[in-house]
Amino acid sequence: MTEATAEVPVPLVPQPEVHPKPSLALVVAVVLAAVLEVLDITIVSVATPHMLGAFGATQDQITWVLTSYLVASAVVMPLTGYLSKRFGRRRLLTGSILGFVVASALCGTAWNLESMVVFRLLQGVFGAPLVPLSQAILLDAFPKEKHGQALAIFGLGIMVAPILGPTFGGWLTETFVWRAVFYINVPLGMFALLLAMGQLPKSRTQDLNTDWTGLLLLVACVGSLQFVLDQGQSKGWFDSKLIVVLTAVTVFSGIAFFMRGWNYSKNIVDLSLVKNRNFTAGLIAIMAYGVTLFGSIAILPLLTQRLMGYPPMSAGMLFMPRAVASAIALAITGRILLNFMDARILVASGIIVSAIGTMMLAGLTLQADAWAIAWPGVIAGIGMGMFFVPLTTVAFSDIPRDKLDEASGFFALTRGIGSSIGIAVVSWLLARQGQVHWSQLTVHVSPFNPELRTYLNQAGLDPDVPSSMAPLVIEIAKQAQLLAFVDLFWFIGIVTFAILPVVFIMKRTQTDGPMVMAAG
Repeated sequence: MTEATAEVPVPLVPQPEVHPKPSLALVVAVVLAAVLEVLDITIVSVATPHMLGAFGATQDQITWVLTSYLVASAVVMPLTGYLSKRFGRRRLLTGSILGFVVASALCGTAWNLESMVVFRLLQGVFGAPLVPLSQAILLDAFPKEKHGQALAIFGLGIMVAPILGPTFGGWLTETFVWRAVFYINVPLGMFALLLAMGQLPKSRTQDLNTDWTGLLLLVACVGSLQFVLDQGQSKGWFDSKLIVVLTAVTVFSGIAFFMRGWNYSKNIVDLSLVKNRNFTAGLIAIMAYGVTLFGSIAILPLLTQRLMGYPPMSAGMLFMPRAVASAIALAITGRILLNFMDARILVASGIIVSAIGTMMLAGLTLQADAWAIAWPGVIAGIGMGMFFVPLTTVAFSDIPRDKLDEASGFFALTRGIGSSIGIAVVSWLLARQGQVHWSQLTVHVSPFNPELRTYLNQAGLDPDVPSSMAPLVIEIAKQAQLLAFVDLFWFIGIVTFAILPVVFIMKRTQTDGPMVMAAG
C-alpha cells in the first residue's frame, strides 16, 4: 500500500506594503498651495507703507492689514482635521485654494482700509487649511520610510518662502504696483487648483456632530492670543485695558478648553494627540524655533534698511544666500542624512548650527559689508534645513494616517503662534534695549568729558557751537540701535540653544536611518 504524502502548508511570507509613487503634479499642487499661504504673511509687509498713502491710514491702523489675516488664520488652522472629515480632504483643499484666490483678487481691488481688512480676513480663513493639508497629503502620499524626502519638499515651501517674501514683495512693488503682491496669487493659485483637481482623489465625508462649546472656547483662546501678540506692542501691552481683557480671555478659555476636552472623545480637536510623547516634543520645539526664526526675519530688514541704509531690493538680496543654503540642507537631510543618522542627532545639530549662525550676527558693525551680513545667514540657513525635516519626521512618526490632517493643523498652529511670539518679543526688546543703550551712551556726553571735545575736534566740529551736537546725537542714536540689535542676536541665539533639552524627550523612531537600513 502506498502511503499518501501529506501536504505541508507553506507559511505565507508577509509582503511589503506597495505604496504607489506620488505624482509630480500632486506634489507641485500641494507645495504651491502651502507656499501661497506662508508667503502672504511676509510679502504683504513690504506693501504696507504704500497702503498708508493709498488709504490715508495711520501706522496703527495699517497694522490691521496684517492682524486680520493672522487672527483669522490662527482660528481656522486647528480646525483643519474637523473640516477635512466634514467636507472631505479634496473638497476642503480645492475650496480653500479657490477662496484664497478670490480673496487675493479682492484685496488687490480694495478701495479703503475697511474693505482691505475684510478681504484679508477672508484670505486668512481660506488660507488657514492650506499648510496643514499640504503636509498631511504629502505624508500620506509617501511611504513612511520616505517621509524625510516628503518633508524636505514641504520644507522648501514653508521654511524658505518666508525668507524670500520681503525680496519678492519688494521686486513686485518696485516693478509694478503694491497691489501686485495680491494679484500674483491669482495665476499661481489657479495653477495649483487645476493640478489638485486633477490629481487629488475624492475622499469620503463624515456626518459629524459639531462640538460647539469646544469650538467657541478654541476660537476665543486662539483668536485672543493672536490679537494680543500682534497688537500688544502698538498698544503698550498691559497698559491697555483691551490687551489685559484679551489676555484673561486667552488664559481662561485655554484652560477650560483643555480641561474639558482632555478625555472627551467628541472634542472639536482631538487632544489625545498631545499624549503622544514625540508629537508633544515636536510641538514644543517647533514653537520655540518659530520664535527664533521669525524673530530674526522680523529684525534683519530693520537692521539693513533703516540702520545701514540698504535699498529694499538690495536688502532683500541679502536673504538669498540663506534661502539657498536652507534649500540645499533640506534636500540633503531629507534624502541622505536621515537614511543613516538618528533623527534626534540631526535635530540637535540643526539647533546648534542655527544658534551659532545667529550669534555670529552679534559681531556686526555699522561698517559691515554685505557678505558680513549674509554669511551668518548661510550658517543659520543650514541649521534650519537640518532641523525641520528630522523634527517633523519624529513628531509624526506615531501618528495614524486618519489623524494626519488634525495633527498637521495642530503643528501648523503651534509654529504660527511661535512666530507671532518671536515677532512680538523682538519688537518689544528692540525698542526697550534701544532706550537702554541711548541712556548709557548719553551719560558720557558732557562738557566736562575731555574725550568728547577731542572727538568733536577730530570730526571738524566746534564743541562750543550748539549746532555741532546734532551730528553727535544722530551717531549716538545709530550706535544705540546697533547695540540693541546685538543684544537681540545674542538673545535669539540663547533661545535657540534652549531648545536642545527637548531632544531628550523624544524617543527613537522606526523611521530613523539605521533601523530602516537594517530592515532593508
